[in-house]
Amino acid sequence: MNSFGTLFKVQIFGESHGACVGIVIDGCPAGLPLLQSHFEVDMERRKGGKQKGTTPRQEDDMPIFKSGLFNDTTTGAPITMLFENNNTRSSDYEKQRAVPRPGHSDFTAHHKFGGFEDYRGGGHFSGRLTAALVGAGVIAKKLLKEVEVAAHIVSIGGEKDLEKGLQKAIDQKDSVGGIVECVVKGLPIGLGEHFFDSVESLISHAVFSIPAIRGIEFGTGFAAANMFGVDHNDPIEDASGKTKTNHAGGVVGGYTNGNDLVFRIAVKPTSSTPKDQTTLNWETNEQEVFSVKGRHDLCIALRVPVVLEAVTAIVLADLMLLEQRIPRILK
Repeated sequence: MNSFGTLFKVQIFGESHGACVGIVIDGCPAGLPLLQSHFEVDMERRKGGKQKGTTPRQEDDMPIFKSGLFNDTTTGAPITMLFENNNTRSSDYEKQRAVPRPGHSDFTAHHKFGGFEDYRGGGHFSGRLTAALVGAGVIAKKLLKEVEVAAHIVSIGGEKDLEKGLQKAIDQKDSVGGIVECVVKGLPIGLGEHFFDSVESLISHAVFSIPAIRGIEFGTGFAAANMFGVDHNDPIEDASGKTKTNHAGGVVGGYTNGNDLVFRIAVKPTSSTPKDQTTLNWETNEQEVFSVKGRHDLCIALRVPVVLEAVTAIVLADLMLLEQRIPRILK
């Protein structure tokens, strides 16, 4: 449900317009230096309002530590981090009680929870909760040390020229999606646990916890379906496992093979669009035309790279602890 991981385990909580969102991290080794300043870069990357095409809603997004730290160092106890919500505008969502937004969780959540869900800003289903994921990712990255996790936008609206892709949405007064690629360097050989906990399975599981993700592919991905086996196979060049090509994306048999881990994700257009849409009014039981009001991202993909890095680092930190490549007490 709201928890993920085996040894490095996270449990997420909060709603978009509630008092805060937050995360509990269980299993983080003791002895890891941790300051608020360590979170500044990644939390800033996730913020809206800093770049064209993102929501003007801004929060401070500096973690408030409630447990697991003493003298700015992890204690080995569960770490609780809160991210306060201080810039909400809940009145924008009053009409949603009768008119669920297409593409959002309004309709399914209403049925799942019998109308008791917090509908403001998407509630517990909101991208606002990715602030907590990024916070946990900062800690996971610090545990990974020499392993480098880096994600970047490949295209927006089908355009490799990101400004051009974004302008398409602006011209249409609509939202647009994108492709984000993640590359991980410095991984050891053999991370992953078969059968259901292959490295692709775990990363995919975590990736789909990010709102708006519609697909994932490793290495050549779907293009592999159009290749011959002799072309897709990666020739091994030396005892370190280095391969001439990397069509596998650094994963063979569910385990990392020592090459760069490479995968891409598809991010859908923001469901909240100012364009007129048709939906059901469940009070009148009739369809009606409406447009979404409020502050929303024109392109969610712009803010996804740091979130993708975070969930990837969470998975890899857990696998490294399982392999005992990270000691339980850091010195």
